Amino acid sequence: MSVAVRQLTPDDVALMDALLTTFGEAFNDVGTYATNRPSAGYLRQLLGADSFIALAALEGGVVVGGIAAYELKKFEQQRSEIYIYDLAVASAHRRHGVATALIEELKKIAAGRGAYMIFVQADTGIEDEPAIALYTKLGTREDVLHFDIPVEGETGAA
Repeated sequence: MSVAVRQLTPDDVALMDALLTTFGEAFNDVGTYATNRPSAGYLRQLLGADSFIALAALEGGVVVGGIAAYELKKFEQQRSEIYIYDLAVASAHRRHGVATALIEELKKIAAGRGAYMIFVQADTGIEDEPAIALYTKLGTREDVLHFDIPVEGETGAA
């Protein structure tokens, strides 16, 4: 069976819900993606927002992977960047080109929006080596530092 990549719209709340489950399972972090799950109204609003992009990889109508990304409008020039916040593929579907297909579709969307760059972060731990290999194949590596700055009243790192 082949995988189809689809950009989610406000009418795709059920698929977004399935994508949240896929992220939780793929990242071995079900609690983050299942506890306090957003309401259907919230997801509908998010999926309709100009700054949010959700892509689902579907096999036989079942979500097997996806991307959650944000378009960041720049201030120094009239252009934007796309930030991949989450990208995951279900374990049984890895190493079959699903993540590459998702990124290729995101590239088309980014070009259509006039974005000049897509960027993504990856952890340096051994568990992220496949992601680092994928991103190295598709782009240029930059070594940067990442800092979580808590919002007043919030506890712990984001």
